[in-house]
Amino acid sequence: MPTVRINNVDLFYEVKGTGEAIVFTHGASWDHRQWQPQIEALSNSYKTICWDVRGHGQSSLPEGKVDSNDFSDDLVGLLAHLGVKQAHLCGLSMGGHISLQTAIRYPETARSLILIGTPYTNTYNRFEKIVVPINRFSSKFIPMSMLARMQAKTLSKFNADNEHYIKDAVSAISLSRWIRLWNAISRMESGDHLHKVNCQTLLLQGDHDTMIERQQEDLSKKIKHSRLVKIKNAHHATNLDNPKQVNAEIIKHITSINLPLDSL
Repeated sequence: MPTVRINNVDLFYEVKGTGEAIVFTHGASWDHRQWQPQIEALSNSYKTICWDVRGHGQSSLPEGKVDSNDFSDDLVGLLAHLGVKQAHLCGLSMGGHISLQTAIRYPETARSLILIGTPYTNTYNRFEKIVVPINRFSSKFIPMSMLARMQAKTLSKFNADNEHYIKDAVSAISLSRWIRLWNAISRMESGDHLHKVNCQTLLLQGDHDTMIERQQEDLSKKIKHSRLVKIKNAHHATNLDNPKQVNAEIIKHITSINLPLDSL
C-alpha cells in the first residue's frame, strides 16, 4: 500500500480512477476505509483519493505537540506529491474541517468543498465552551476500547455494518496518541475566516445528526456559494448510513460546477 513522507510523517493514501480529483478526508479516530462506498461508486468517473490523517490508520505521528495546521499542510503536500493542482475536497466531521481549513489556507487547491456533518468551531456557544475542555480532559481517562464501543453503538442505528468498522478503526489508536490528536482537533477554529471561502460548497447534513446541525446551518449562511442538503435516514456517519443519496449529491454538485453558465 502506498505511503509518502510529508512533513516528517509517513502518510498512507490510495488513488483509484481517473478524471477530476476528489479527496476524501475521514472523521476523527476513523481512517480512509470510511469512504469505501464513495470510492466504489465514483472511481469509475473521477480520480478518487483517500488518505489517513496523521496519527490515524496507517499514517504515522511524530513525537511532540500536534498542531492542527499540520493536517491541511499534509493534505496539500499529498496533492503536490500526486501532481494534483486542484481537487474537490470532501470530508466528514474533522475531515470536513480539515478540508475547510485547506480551502481557507490554500484556496488555489480547492476546486470545491463537500462538507458532511462539519464543524467550523469548538467554541460555538456557551455549552461548547464549557463541555469541550471537560471532554478534552476526560479523554485522558477513557480507554479507547470504551470510546470505540460508545461510538459504534451510537452511529450504527441506520447501518449495522458501521459497528464493526468503527470499533476496529477507533480501537487501533493508542490512548496516548489519541490524547495528543484530540488536543489539536478540539481546538480547531475557522469562524473568523469563513469569508475567505470562495469556491462552490456543498453541505450535507444527516437528518438525525444533531451534533453539528446548527453549525452546518451557519456555514450555509456564512459561506457565499453554498448549498445545504439533508441526507435521509442518516446520523453522523452520514456517508455510511445513506451512501446512495450522498453519492448522488456529490455527483450532482460536481456536475453543476462543470456546466456552462447558459445551461444553469
